[in-house]
Amino acid sequence: MRISGITIPDNKRLEFGLTAIYGIGRGTAVKILVEAGVPETKKPAEITAEEENTIRKIIEGMKTEGTLKREISANVKRLKDIKSYRGTRHMRKLPVKGQRTKTNSRTIRGNVRKTMGSGKRKLEKT
Repeated sequence: MRISGITIPDNKRLEFGLTAIYGIGRGTAVKILVEAGVPETKKPAEITAEEENTIRKIIEGMKTEGTLKREISANVKRLKDIKSYRGTRHMRKLPVKGQRTKTNSRTIRGNVRKTMGSGKRKLEKT
């Protein structure tokens, strides 16, 4: 089953399989299935063509994948252009939503610390 260019995994339940589409989480997936009248426990291989079309129609009415990514990047660009606080945090590659930076900002800053090994150098085999 393919929806908006993404293949939904056949081995997972629809509730979890729909989350493969960017912009759809578990809560949204459940709402889509309730609106379409499809049980959450069904797998993509088990649904009929009619049910698949209703799910596809509901998802196409939402912002997902490329349109959502473009909108988010446009919003970030706008914040950078007006030089708001959040925009400057994005520019400096620092946490944006009020997190502390003395510790725990390794991911966003790229400050990954490697644990030290035994101290012995590995001998190169010739």
